[in-house]
Amino acid sequence: MSTKLDQLTSWLKERKITEVECLISDLTGIARGKISPTNKFLDEKGMRLPESVLLQTVTGDYVEDDIYYDLLDEADIDMFCRPDANAVFVVPWAIEPTAMVIHDTFDKQGNPIELSPRNILKRVLQMYADKGWKPIVAPEMEFYLTKRNSDPDFPLVAPMGRSGRPEVGRQSFSIDAANEFDPLFEDVYDWCELQHLDLDTLIHEDGPAQMEINFRHGEALHLADQITVFKRTMREAALKHDVAATFMAKPITDEPGSAMHIHQSVVDIKTGKSLFSNEDGTMSQLFLHHIGGLQKYIPELLPLFAPNVNSFRRFLPDTSAPVNVEWGEENRTVGLRVPEASPQNRRVENRLAGADANPYLVLAASLLCGYIGMVEGINPGAPVKGRGYERRNLRLPLTIEAALERMEACKTAEKYLGEKFMRGYVAVKRAEHENFKRVISSWEREFLLLSV
Repeated sequence: MSTKLDQLTSWLKERKITEVECLISDLTGIARGKISPTNKFLDEKGMRLPESVLLQTVTGDYVEDDIYYDLLDEADIDMFCRPDANAVFVVPWAIEPTAMVIHDTFDKQGNPIELSPRNILKRVLQMYADKGWKPIVAPEMEFYLTKRNSDPDFPLVAPMGRSGRPEVGRQSFSIDAANEFDPLFEDVYDWCELQHLDLDTLIHEDGPAQMEINFRHGEALHLADQITVFKRTMREAALKHDVAATFMAKPITDEPGSAMHIHQSVVDIKTGKSLFSNEDGTMSQLFLHHIGGLQKYIPELLPLFAPNVNSFRRFLPDTSAPVNVEWGEENRTVGLRVPEASPQNRRVENRLAGADANPYLVLAASLLCGYIGMVEGINPGAPVKGRGYERRNLRLPLTIEAALERMEACKTAEKYLGEKFMRGYVAVKRAEHENFKRVISSWEREFLLLSV
């Protein structure tokens, strides 16, 4: 540990960093922490934060008192946050030379905090490591650029591009439509290069000014860190160019939603060989069991893939998102697509997660579902050939309330993720939904105000 901290000290000094953003991820994925002068950061080698930030909702509220004090110390004590020397990134948009350092969280006895999303992902990865396995993932992040909007009652609209005109119609894979925002994406790529983020390709998606950034395949914890940093980077670059970037799952009525597609595979730690292929190149039983686990347990853990009431708007009928956990080869109408690939690169693409999901928790959940399938020998259903949108056999819960009830009742997930995390996560999402239900929508004012 001391050697890594020495390397971190050298890294900060070499770059003449004067400020350090010390951060952790809460359950929603919001970066919380402190900004510290570099000298103080190096002296303290970490920070302390109240445990309660991990039970804070997206609105800044907290869960009900009986759950709050059952899961946390009544004295509202601090947790100890230690920097991860492998999760250090420059902050290119800052005025002063600044770095952001992602921290891990512990109690005062040195035990990992059970409510921490990063610790949950590390817990799942350790399960794989104990079997001699290593997951490989490659996330794809969809998001919208929109005109800046200061009034939440107004719908979001497409921003002006270089041509001075907003996009209309569907522009899937259009190079010219993506080039409308060249100055913005030049900054994004420059900043991501400075941060050593493993970006691959930029694609224009179906919606107006909807984009997709693909990450190169790699180790799950490092990529979860990178997604956390990329979201902040994308928002900052958008603001610099007087537009907004949103990772909401369904930000615009009647337009496609934004997903986080997760390509995942598993290799043998010692040999690096894929566990998803037999020697003759055919699909292995472990691969089929991995898919079987995804099919069985994604519906049980859906709030980790679709964490907000808005997330479920992606799953409405006649949308481009598959509302099932069917699987098929080269089939984008099912939730679990198996792309054509060499035996070593055989993988499954989980297409169900929303772009609004916490990257640590969604990667943990997707990998856990596959892991359970592998260790319990769960067989998948038959692969779908042709159109799968209308398949109802493996349909998902269609509301956040139904999904939370199902997750709460899943004892298998509780065994692997821990009772404290399961209770805390469900409580936070219920508190957020109660807050949502208090807001009177424009639909209610438009259709009920003078009609009922």
